Amino acid sequence: MKTRWITAWTTIGLLGGLLAGCGGAAAPGGTAAVGASGGQAASADGYQEATIRLAYNLPQDHHIARGVEAFAKNVTERSGGKVKIQVYPAGQLLSDKEMNQAILTGGVEMGVNSSTLWSSVVPAMGIFDVPFAFPTYELAGKALSGPVGQKLNAEMEKKGAKVLMYADYGYAQFANSVRPLTRPDDFHGLKIRSIGHIPSVMIQAYGAAPVFMGAGEVYMALQRKTIDGATSGTTAMVQRKYDEVSRYLTVVNYAYLEFLLAVNKQYWDALPPKTQELLTATARETEEWIRKQAEEEDKQTAEQLKQKGMDVYVVPESDLPQWKEAARPAWDEYLKTAGDLGRELLDDVQNIR
Repeated sequence: MKTRWITAWTTIGLLGGLLAGCGGAAAPGGTAAVGASGGQAASADGYQEATIRLAYNLPQDHHIARGVEAFAKNVTERSGGKVKIQVYPAGQLLSDKEMNQAILTGGVEMGVNSSTLWSSVVPAMGIFDVPFAFPTYELAGKALSGPVGQKLNAEMEKKGAKVLMYADYGYAQFANSVRPLTRPDDFHGLKIRSIGHIPSVMIQAYGAAPVFMGAGEVYMALQRKTIDGATSGTTAMVQRKYDEVSRYLTVVNYAYLEFLLAVNKQYWDALPPKTQELLTATARETEEWIRKQAEEEDKQTAEQLKQKGMDVYVVPESDLPQWKEAARPAWDEYLKTAGDLGRELLDDVQNIR
């Protein structure tokens, strides 16, 4: 197949991307939104005092982190300081591997973690890792605000966690230092860092060896050539300087990565209704902001990687069927692990289209 290298991107511009990556876009409730003193602010009267610990592991300049920080600030301000959310960013309190158990047991009241890691608790949550299940940002939003989100939320509550918000990370791509990946056959013989079980099955189906490791280990592994490449979002690739240790970027949008803001269910049930309403409304506002920001961040960070010297290949829409067909074992694996609910959720997604 003739390789089609992109020569130009429709971008907002490198400067805009750099500004957004550093927090240039106003977070919800900030100067570009209704703040604590605006018309949407809740009355401070009647709130019972509470201190809620919120932990997350993303870098503080990530768009999800900026949204979460704004969420905490707005809740505190809109309650007149009575409902305080103490934020522990960038793994200060808990690692991503410790997060779920801490939320479920009440070791922390609230936390942010990836849907991939939550899939070990609720297998159906792995739907976001199913290759090409969510082809557009719009479809993902509709699914999460509709039956897919409702059913996943119910399963999480059965396990002891209340989902307050789905935070869109953006699409997953592939970076590597060996050769352009323009079709699934190009993966043969490579060692690729994976982000979870379902993506590992896909990588293996493409002919590569999946290697699971934490995000913080990837740079050195690429530098030492312990691995040939990695899958991640372009936002993380920019922040973790993938351009210094890998040459090729393939934009294929195979998985729509999600992070969940979850609360210990027992703690949630004990909160006064007024506090629950404030947390829910503020989370909804934040979720909408993060979803819009995810699409902009994907575009801008891919452009930044190109400007930093990576060779960027965008898989044409006409070629996507062969990528999806080759990834069929990953769909089968999801259905095996998620069972009837997994099949029902995939059907729900198809019906949204």
